[in-house]
Amino acid sequence: MDLTVFESFNNGTLRLPGKEVSFSEICWSDHPVFEGVSLKHIITGKDTNGEYSYHLVRIAPNKSIRDHIHETQLETHEVISGSGICINDGSELIYEPGVISIMPAKVHHEVNAGDDGLYLFAKFFPALC
Repeated sequence: MDLTVFESFNNGTLRLPGKEVSFSEICWSDHPVFEGVSLKHIITGKDTNGEYSYHLVRIAPNKSIRDHIHETQLETHEVISGSGICINDGSELIYEPGVISIMPAKVHHEVNAGDDGLYLFAKFFPALC
């Protein structure tokens, strides 16, 4: 598995007019519920007046974000590296680099990383945090 693209984002930069934030200065947070899942909160609701949030997600090999729903948020995934399976509204979707998936609000979904782990961007509209 090539982690070069993931590492580019892990150490990347958010550039806005008059503001620059290095991703390397943002700490990884363990997911409060799902073991083996970490998040780097790149853009939070406080940055966007609650409109959206943007997160770098790292799922350890053979770990999962188990079945859940978001009552008010539409969620998108952009797979950067690794592999896995997403169950989105009962359909099994193969996750590999370059795949984008959308989970509307109130739709059950889960993500299961393969043997090499899974690395993705997750975006939420409105913001998750």
